[in-house]
Amino acid sequence: MAQLITVDDPADPRLHDYTNLTDVALRRRREPAEGLFIAEGEKVIRRAGNAGYGMRSMMLTPKWVDTMADLIDELTCPVYVVSPELAESVTGYHVHRGALASMARNPLPTPAELLESAGPHGAPRRVALFEDMVDHANLGAAFRNAAALGVDAVLLTPRCADPLYRRSVKVSMGTVFAVPYARLESWPHDADTLRAHGFELAALCLSEDSIDLHELAARRPEKLALMLGTEGDGLSPAALAAADVHVRIPMEAGVDSLNVAAASAVAFYATRP
Repeated sequence: MAQLITVDDPADPRLHDYTNLTDVALRRRREPAEGLFIAEGEKVIRRAGNAGYGMRSMMLTPKWVDTMADLIDELTCPVYVVSPELAESVTGYHVHRGALASMARNPLPTPAELLESAGPHGAPRRVALFEDMVDHANLGAAFRNAAALGVDAVLLTPRCADPLYRRSVKVSMGTVFAVPYARLESWPHDADTLRAHGFELAALCLSEDSIDLHELAARRPEKLALMLGTEGDGLSPAALAAADVHVRIPMEAGVDSLNVAAASAVAFYATRP
């Protein structure tokens, strides 16, 4: 059973992992460099543990100690009990859920390793490729859609946001832990890696030569990589040039496009095997 440690000083160095959680630029540098990420809320913490991420520590307000008692019984890491006021002072915001955990990151596979990995249904056959998706909420929502709609894996371009950043994890409801992912190193040159593994690259865009999403789905590609770009700008010209086919989602009522997370849900659903 983990030892419960009451902490009453916001400057206590043992709470270092939880400091300044609202400073996005700082946390984006710190967390990968220190090999950690923050899980917030009971459900997300449990999902992170069930997905195989090790826990470094947990920080709870008193009312959450009983709720998390079964998990605490299994832990060997420290569990810090703090007042709601101290939690807010340390993190920089009101911690509504009252439960935070510092989790250890796992090493990421290379893109080739990911595409060759064997999951419950064999090697990946349908993957999502997110280009420069820098908004953490959109990325978390897109991961949630991927998990819910059976996408086998996700590839991220170098400039994509961190899916394990607190906001992404929170929006995804912890489903970022359910979808294996890797980060590309040289995009769009890495498109060749996908082709070498038999994938057809389909770019979601508004180009004049795009085909209807239903037409793509009717083809039933053996292996399909659905490419989505950042909110607003969409996919880059280089990404569009690297794609094998351009695909549009039919729109009505004068609407030209959807939010990228919504578009990912439509595309993932329409192309389910």
